[in-house]
Amino acid sequence: MHHRKARLTLCAGAFALVAGVAAPAYAQSPAPQNATAQHITAHIAAADNAPAVFGRAAYLVDAATGKELFSKAADKRLPIASITKVMTAYVVLENAKPTDIVRITSADVRHAEDGGATTADLRPGDRVSVKELLYGLMLPSGADAAHALARTYGPGVDAFTKKMNDTARALGMRDTEYVNADGLPGSGGDGYSTARDQAKLAAKALDKPLLKQVAGTRQHDVAGTSEHGSYSWTNTNKLLANPGAIGLKTGFTRAAGFTLSFAGEQGGHRLVGVILGEEVSSRRFSTAQALLDWASSR
Repeated sequence: MHHRKARLTLCAGAFALVAGVAAPAYAQSPAPQNATAQHITAHIAAADNAPAVFGRAAYLVDAATGKELFSKAADKRLPIASITKVMTAYVVLENAKPTDIVRITSADVRHAEDGGATTADLRPGDRVSVKELLYGLMLPSGADAAHALARTYGPGVDAFTKKMNDTARALGMRDTEYVNADGLPGSGGDGYSTARDQAKLAAKALDKPLLKQVAGTRQHDVAGTSEHGSYSWTNTNKLLANPGAIGLKTGFTRAAGFTLSFAGEQGGHRLVGVILGEEVSSRRFSTAQALLDWASSR
């Protein structure tokens, strides 16, 4: 059946992202796999039928009205990997000013390296603003940036994690439990959330102008100063190649699979979605775009 396929101003999740080389076991994203016809099956069969979704769970909602548009195991508790950092960024901006300065420690760097995580390549002794650290947190999905921010604004990682969980409860995220600020598996488990809960958080996070700005940045360079060295961070979220697209967050661990928090805007409406437990890195992006196009054509 032929139907109008409106292209949204997409905002799709990333800020650490599909790397071009094989990643560590718990890194943000290993080398993207080549898409086959099966991998991009997330197509629109008819105007009234939703695209195929291969992830373990997915949810799409109109953030303006609260209307549910698509749901697949939306309340199933699953590990979510690095889309955890959306809450990290949100809590930081609730407790800090963008101009605040954070001193990077060797513990921050060791945390990322010991966990086999993706990093922002922060250097011990550097003094970096919260705003710049948010880019380091979201674009390369820096676990070192997450640790530095949590350590500073807990104060301490445990106290910061409690703030994350308290914020989740305040937002009505009843099926979410964070164990750290980066989404790495913790000693007591991975923590968990649901597609519905993460979509609720995404809608709130995108209401913060700075977080939305950071999420939509494809490349961010920080010039060296007397306070810190130079940095260059690239956001490789595939959806950012589309005109007008911004990003939110991607994630990957062995337990969680590939995860994605995404959104798109059209006609004054913001559609927000989440995909959890996808087996193919590239397919989460094609599925997200198909869901947004499908919803806009209804």
